[in-house]
Amino acid sequence: MGDWTLLEVIFDLPNLHTQIAELEARSSEPDFWNNPDFANKTLQKLSRLRNISQPFQLLDKAERDVAELYEMLRLENDPATEAEADQMALKLMADLDAFELKTLLNGEHDGRNALLEVNAGAGGSEACDWALMLQRMYARWAESHNVKMEILSETPGDVTGYRSVQMLFTAENAYGFLKAEAGVHRLVRISPFDAAARRHTSFAKVEVLPEIEENEVLINPDDLKVETLRAGGAGGQHVNKTESAVRITHLPSGIVVSCQNERSQHKNRASAMAVLLARLSALEKAQSQDRINLLKGDGGPAAWGRQIRSYVMQPYTMVKDHRTGHETGNVTGVLDGDIDGFIEAYLKQKPSEDAFIE
Repeated sequence: MGDWTLLEVIFDLPNLHTQIAELEARSSEPDFWNNPDFANKTLQKLSRLRNISQPFQLLDKAERDVAELYEMLRLENDPATEAEADQMALKLMADLDAFELKTLLNGEHDGRNALLEVNAGAGGSEACDWALMLQRMYARWAESHNVKMEILSETPGDVTGYRSVQMLFTAENAYGFLKAEAGVHRLVRISPFDAAARRHTSFAKVEVLPEIEENEVLINPDDLKVETLRAGGAGGQHVNKTESAVRITHLPSGIVVSCQNERSQHKNRASAMAVLLARLSALEKAQSQDRINLLKGDGGPAAWGRQIRSYVMQPYTMVKDHRTGHETGNVTGVLDGDIDGFIEAYLKQKPSEDAFIE
């Protein structure tokens, strides 16, 4: 293959191709489907590795093209060619950064859609408003990344914001990226609800789970208690006139999920089942409460001392992630959805989810 390029050194292409070849050989064995669960996991891993290998080929070609242009410039200087080479090099570096980040998404569930729930914690109406701010932050992040976001269920606060809001993010690797957000988020600001303009601290807890297919979790229909009720809160006149909301209780585990934001009771039931499947899958794969918390975020209360990230608006401006040390002074930008730096820092230091799921 000749001398390795920079890309091959960073991503260990020979090892990647070896793994792909081994998995392809394994999937061709006559008894491969004797164990369907093992077969499906093998094919999922093969698909993830191919999704790394194929874009790599394009990046490898781009790097060689840039190298050729700079070699031409070494022999004969040309301003137009130099400008073209510089532009191609800058694009290559940006594409390389994005590709490197994608290679970190190697967990079993990373390629799936994400179910993200924000729950107001300590802080009363302040916390409910903070939950609304976080919901908007994730909605803007999704918008800027062409990720489909829909609200499945929402419980409004007594005065403002949300006591709880649950969203579904539909895109490749949605869970892989958003799992970085699981945990308690702390806000420090001058309260817009305080006539004395005092500084308040609010908390909200974010839980993130991968969306699970129905055939991946066995559920006895007799274990489910399904209730229909009249939806409340935002949503227009429809939600107040029909019993379209659905609440499902899984009796053995005590897990309760609900959905009210679709106009159809059938769609609400499907959305509620998706949430239930995700929660049951987490329980099924976990051997202890600590491992459940590792999948969906710290299960402790949303209160002082448990935060993964602090957002300070007064007396100074800073957002700091306490797990990675990553920080920025651009609080407004972060709350407007610019959280990529925090996600990237988390992925670069976080061990693979496969380490505890397998």
